[in-house]
Amino acid sequence: MALVGSAYSIYTLVSLTQNQIIVAMAAMRGACIFTTSIFFLSMLISVNALAKDHGSSYLARGSTVDTWDGETTAILVSPNGAFACGFYRVATNALTFSVWFHASSRRKTVVWTANRDEPVNGRGSSLAFRKDGGLALLDYNGTAVWSTNTTATSASHAKLLDNGNLVVMDPGGRSLWGSFDSPTDTLLPSQPMTRNTKLVSASARGLLYSGLYTLYFDSDNQLKLIYNGPEISSIYWPNPFNKPWVNKRSTYNSSRYGILEETGRFVASDKFEFEASDLGDKVMRRLTLDYDGNLRLYSLNPTSGNWSVSWMAFHRVCDIHGVCGKNSMCKYIPKLQCSCLKGFEVIDASNWSEGCRRKANITASWDKHRRDNANITASWDKHRRANANSTTTQDFSFRKLAETDFYGYDLAYDEWIPFSKCRNMCLGYVDCQAFGYRKGEGKCFPKVYLFNGKNFPDPPNDIYLKVPKGLLPSPELASTIAYECKVHEKEANVSLQMLKGGTSKFKFGYFLSSALTLLFIEVTLIIAGCCVVYKSERRVEIADEGYMIISNQFRIFSYRELQKATRCFQEELGSGGSGAVYKGVLDDERKVAVKKLNDVIQGEQEFRSELSVIGRIYHMNLVRIWGFCAEKTHRLLVSEFIENGSLDRALFDYQSLFPVLQWSQRYKIAVGVAKGLAYLHTECLEWIVHCDVKPENILLDEDFEPKIADFGLVKLLTRGSNTEMLSRVCGTRGYIAPEWALNLPITGKVDVYSYGVVLLELVKGVRVSRWLVEGEEGVEMAVRCSTQILKEKLAGEDQSWLLEFVDYRLDGEFNHSEAILMLKIAVSCVEEERSRRPSMGHVVETLLSLVE
Repeated sequence: MALVGSAYSIYTLVSLTQNQIIVAMAAMRGACIFTTSIFFLSMLISVNALAKDHGSSYLARGSTVDTWDGETTAILVSPNGAFACGFYRVATNALTFSVWFHASSRRKTVVWTANRDEPVNGRGSSLAFRKDGGLALLDYNGTAVWSTNTTATSASHAKLLDNGNLVVMDPGGRSLWGSFDSPTDTLLPSQPMTRNTKLVSASARGLLYSGLYTLYFDSDNQLKLIYNGPEISSIYWPNPFNKPWVNKRSTYNSSRYGILEETGRFVASDKFEFEASDLGDKVMRRLTLDYDGNLRLYSLNPTSGNWSVSWMAFHRVCDIHGVCGKNSMCKYIPKLQCSCLKGFEVIDASNWSEGCRRKANITASWDKHRRDNANITASWDKHRRANANSTTTQDFSFRKLAETDFYGYDLAYDEWIPFSKCRNMCLGYVDCQAFGYRKGEGKCFPKVYLFNGKNFPDPPNDIYLKVPKGLLPSPELASTIAYECKVHEKEANVSLQMLKGGTSKFKFGYFLSSALTLLFIEVTLIIAGCCVVYKSERRVEIADEGYMIISNQFRIFSYRELQKATRCFQEELGSGGSGAVYKGVLDDERKVAVKKLNDVIQGEQEFRSELSVIGRIYHMNLVRIWGFCAEKTHRLLVSEFIENGSLDRALFDYQSLFPVLQWSQRYKIAVGVAKGLAYLHTECLEWIVHCDVKPENILLDEDFEPKIADFGLVKLLTRGSNTEMLSRVCGTRGYIAPEWALNLPITGKVDVYSYGVVLLELVKGVRVSRWLVEGEEGVEMAVRCSTQILKEKLAGEDQSWLLEFVDYRLDGEFNHSEAILMLKIAVSCVEEERSRRPSMGHVVETLLSLVE
């Protein structure tokens, strides 16, 4: 008996629910015996399951596919297996009909969605290829949420092509409709960008709903990015202040066409073009307008299934409009930070794009301001406001925001005018929120809307925020950069009663007798104290030798001093297991890094004693400690501030916010770190094991010379001791040596292992935790497998693989001999048997052997 007569029959059977299948089986008559029926039923269920898990090559006209209890289900898979389309779960019981990368196994990356803003029910909904030729997505009640325009055509089937295009075709193979003609937020290679198409960003990370940003061809034939907010909209790319030719664009070609080529090159009719950093064939790519308004080109790693950015439109995120919303400031140090202006409060802390609003008391003042000035016309060209209504200047003044600007929304614009005139201009406009002024150029920008706030140091531009006078502290033009600390210690203040009249009278006799008594007691105490100090001088020097050493080398800070220096620990530079680090400025204007130490259980004297060892350590590749605080429960270290931050920021910069570390810099970093560790292990007064060597603890100065931080923060090892154990596992996963897990004695070889991992990351430019492939259980296994492969490759004569292994951002510009040497050292450093690992001194000698 023929189970299936045609492809049409297959899809008709697959679309049946289990109840329909049972009814159909019960209705079978004729020559089929019971065993044949059971066989037929099992075959149908198998075909149904196959459609659910793996999809098929095409969908025939007249077929219907039901949802599977809200689960993501592949209906069609491209012949090459790269793409799949079907039901995609966006919530617990909500589905969309989408196309995603089938090769990205870790997380399905959606590239097109039919109903992104109108999901269907996870139960009872279906995809139907109707008999009239239309492909439609039906909700549980039969309502068509989405459909193609192929009704009343000769459409015969739907197919997912190898390039990710979902098409509806006629029997002759001619395309009648394609998903490439209506993209959502992603453009695939060979998918054209035309005058009739646009990309609309997602609303948030991980969500498919339409967001606030659009990529489109404008009426002037240029490809542009626009922010479409709930209240305002503005074009932010290319720079709208520039002429087209300054932006390297052309407005004369009206074809309005752009395409992403398979090699990673994008070209458009307005002469805009770019290339991927990994330009070449056989790489799966996607050009996506992300939820944050940045246009990025991604490349897929076929081994890990992860995406990496190979080009982006904006390297400075704060240049994108609407990132932080209205009445707010945008910063990126080292991640996106949004903050409300003083006098404003955030509308929705979970969605900064909504921005900030004035606080209630300030809003009331603004309402009064508008009522008092309702009868005044807005005409400054003839300067008719000079004597019109004094309420404006009486009720409002300005707060200065130095080196700041808010993009656009200027009420007026003037050049070469004095500051006072610009100020009065804003006072005269009822709706003026602030004004910008550039000293030296005399440029004045009264603002009706405070949007896209960011630092603007060059050319120097200051913003003066209009505020009610009652809410403005003295002086009148105050800075919004301020900090407040709640000090719990009580302060002694002179009683105001002493200075006031009334019933209390100043009596000179009482004052004189009290002063003489206090003077006599003070002199007596000083003499007694000197005698005690003189007699016990030798004993004190011996008993508190550690304290004297550290006092001579360090500056002992009070907790209040460090609060002031760090503005109440406001700007965090980084954090780790030992504590958070904050930027500070001392009274002598030196920049410092202040580390709050966590879980410090030593007493004050023991803490000072351990710091006496660290304080005597000085090496060009170690961060210099300048002081400390050991006050009550506070334990803080004050060290030199390193300009370029930690190595991980520069090395793992996946968003291209920093210049790519060149090969010479990487090799210098490898040598410098090795020198610093060798000094700690064998050359300093007491041998020190770092126990947490990783890129976050390697800082780069202005010349990209490395300096190791956080050394000596674990228990110090005594010289020559091979058996002393640390009380708990220290370090960061991925950089921890195997002996920690094996409960073996801890020596300097744990740092050698961690250094080997850092070397691998310096060469590859990718954090080791991202090397995991499917089936591996942890980072340690990834290191083990990678080094085993490297051993085999390094032993061979063919070194062509090196071009693929070394960081692709270097574009092949690296020293092959140095790269081979670094990899050989790295492989030897991460040996499981620690006795086979080299010493750091030997590593330094080996690295320097190639330095001219």
